[in-house]
Amino acid sequence: MEAQTREGCPDPTGLQKGKLSTLQVPHVWTFTTYFAEGFPYTLIRTVSSVFFRDMRVSLEAIGLTSLFGLPWVLKFLWGPQIDQFGTKRIWMLSTQAILVVFILAVAFLSPMAWALKTIAVILFIGAFVAATHDMAIDGYYLEALDGKQQAQFVGYRVMAYRIAMMTGTGVVVTLGALLGWLPAFLAGGAVMAMLFVYHLFLLPRVEREKIPLSALLHALFTGRAVLIIFLLGAVSALLAWTSSLGWYSGLFSRYFWLQRISISGWIGIGLLFGLIILGLLRNRLKRMLTRDKESFYARAFMTYMDRKSMGITLAFIILMRAGDAMLSTMVSPFLVDLGIKIHYGWISAGVGLPSSIAGAMIGGWLISKYSLKRTMWPFLLAQNLTNVVYMVLAVHLAPFVDLNTGVEIPSSIGQVNLLLVASVHGFDQFAGGLGTAVLVTFIMRTCLAEFKAAHFAIGTGLMNVSGVLSGVMSGFLAEWAGYGYFFGISFLVSLPGMVLAFFAPMGEEPQAADSSGVSQK
Repeated sequence: MEAQTREGCPDPTGLQKGKLSTLQVPHVWTFTTYFAEGFPYTLIRTVSSVFFRDMRVSLEAIGLTSLFGLPWVLKFLWGPQIDQFGTKRIWMLSTQAILVVFILAVAFLSPMAWALKTIAVILFIGAFVAATHDMAIDGYYLEALDGKQQAQFVGYRVMAYRIAMMTGTGVVVTLGALLGWLPAFLAGGAVMAMLFVYHLFLLPRVEREKIPLSALLHALFTGRAVLIIFLLGAVSALLAWTSSLGWYSGLFSRYFWLQRISISGWIGIGLLFGLIILGLLRNRLKRMLTRDKESFYARAFMTYMDRKSMGITLAFIILMRAGDAMLSTMVSPFLVDLGIKIHYGWISAGVGLPSSIAGAMIGGWLISKYSLKRTMWPFLLAQNLTNVVYMVLAVHLAPFVDLNTGVEIPSSIGQVNLLLVASVHGFDQFAGGLGTAVLVTFIMRTCLAEFKAAHFAIGTGLMNVSGVLSGVMSGFLAEWAGYGYFFGISFLVSLPGMVLAFFAPMGEEPQAADSSGVSQK
């Protein structure tokens, strides 16, 4: 008999009795699942842009591929279904199988010039499947491991995700350039197929099915579901019609910074304001929801808000990486204007990637050893001190920025300065890894047991809000103040999040929900 959990399922850690095989311990499946999460994301969001440009698609059309990121912002809308129907393992395997088929379809269509629009549609639909796949993996991780183990293995998550991104942008793109896109995407499909086979036979079963997945398929064809789909379609058509009238062109010309917010960005901001309204009206909504105990979908959102100090929690999730996101937006332009874009590849891959993985691994280990409460503020301080270090670097190298900005053949900044830039970038990525470990662990602590996938989707959607807003402001501030002062301003932007760290609740275990689905204080 395998080691058993309280629910009677096999112990997913394999640590209690040592009965699970080596391939089933969390050190292995944490890596494989998060590699499987990062790989299709990279193919859809990054590799596709390279493919379309190589196929002579216009830059304007390639810009529309930013819509591929829409499902990762919208995913909180169907997150509750993953918690309610089937198991996370079933969702994970189902979506992985679909992604294998989609990637292979893209591979066989890639040599055909007429099929580019079809490929774009496949990738867009695949983005929704991949976003669902991500939620299933995140939910499985939260289901399989307790709070301490979640922090312990967070480094494996980040490491696997980063390696998957490097595999997509490095291996698949290189194969596409050398051998053609058919073998490149075939290789990508083969990678996903091997992961699917491994998970099918060796991924531990950690849940009991609440409602069969077939019940969801049946519910999708009910009159109520059809009505909701019709209303969503009508609203989309209305928005498309009103936008075609051109009334907004004057607004965008007057407030041109609005043009820098993508569609997914607007949705993220809408999610933020929706949760604020939900918080203001939570007592009224709570009374409504307790009358309808079957409303799983509504309770998933209500229970996320109906907790003590949730306003501080939301503000902290949004603000804790505001300064870091602001910095990251302008680091690449800074290095280009510095005249070292030819060195960006080895600095990013050879120095930045290992440093980021090391930061996440060490951060996860230290959080599991010393607790989130004791490590949060030091890690955030390290993350945001990077902004000050970049400020000093930018001031020191300002003459080279003035000399090399916009020139075809830039002047050398010297070996010592180049090593200095690489060192600063390495520190930035290492400290960013520490910050990522804090953010992921904290968001996991906000997830209630009954709604793990839905709550994690809401939290990760909210954490992107600061990136959207900082992306809007960064270019204007850097142009107005220069890189040195801009990096200093980005440090000031990070201070509210650091202050909130002293007040944000950091329970070691997620709170439970009572029978009505409303969290217990």
